Amino acid sequence: MGNKTYIKEFILVPFSTKSGYTSLITSLFFFLYVFGVIINVIIIAVISTCNQLHTPMYAFLCNLALVDICFTTTTVPKLLYIILSGDNTESFLKCFTQMHFYVLASSAEDILIFIMAYDRYVAICDPLHYHYILNRKHCILLASATWILGFLNSFLFTIPISHMSFCQSRTIHQFLCDPKALINISCAGSEQFYTVLYMEFLILGFFPAMFCLTSYIKVIKVILQIKSKEGRKKAFSTCSSHLTTVIIYYTTGLSVFMMPPSEYSNVLEQVFTALYAVVTPMINPLIYSLRNKDVKSALLRLLGIKLSVKKISN
Repeated sequence: MGNKTYIKEFILVPFSTKSGYTSLITSLFFFLYVFGVIINVIIIAVISTCNQLHTPMYAFLCNLALVDICFTTTTVPKLLYIILSGDNTESFLKCFTQMHFYVLASSAEDILIFIMAYDRYVAICDPLHYHYILNRKHCILLASATWILGFLNSFLFTIPISHMSFCQSRTIHQFLCDPKALINISCAGSEQFYTVLYMEFLILGFFPAMFCLTSYIKVIKVILQIKSKEGRKKAFSTCSSHLTTVIIYYTTGLSVFMMPPSEYSNVLEQVFTALYAVVTPMINPLIYSLRNKDVKSALLRLLGIKLSVKKISN
């Protein structure tokens, strides 16, 4: 222990910044970030200004758009700065500040996806009590709980890592201060972190995923019992967008944390992290808006374009 050197700053190594693809990577992430922020801001503006969309489902969607903006803003600007300036050093404080907000956004998104699955479950399986179960007061409490629990989880997640010793290396093969990447360069103090990690995996990972799975099994059973073909189509359209989001979110998230070590694991982890933290927040609003005629109708009205509902749905 006497020869241990404690690290005051880290070196982030995003992708292959020394290759000839720097301009391409910069342009790609700049486009993804700007487009993602714009489309999520549009979703928030449309839902906020249209009275027809002041329902629990769209209130949660509005919160999801806000979380997605935070998600990408936590990661992409720093990545662009590293690539353009060539300064890939990150102080201890800045690194853990970024990780705190990254985990906060990730936790809030996880909780919101769980809440939105419950929303669709009640809407399909118990429609008569929908407005009683998810009334205005309950929606405000759920939205508030999303951010509070996200903050608490991030705090509990970040503190154990900040107390670990980083003496093996100060190089992080990632484009952000990712918990998994930091664990890889730690040499002591990881026991408390793994305890928190296992608890988080159960509470915010396994249980919500199982609830989403079982709820959608019940939802599909209810939909199949609807005699009208048009009724089945309408019922399925109300939950297909969220189901798509759930599949993309958990697939990319698990790919990051469950990827086994290999020769190309550093590159693959960064690719899947980009899909998880940058691409997914960008496509979430597209999935909901492109498949939802109410959102498209409200957007066109916001832009001053008058079209018939029939034309919009086509």
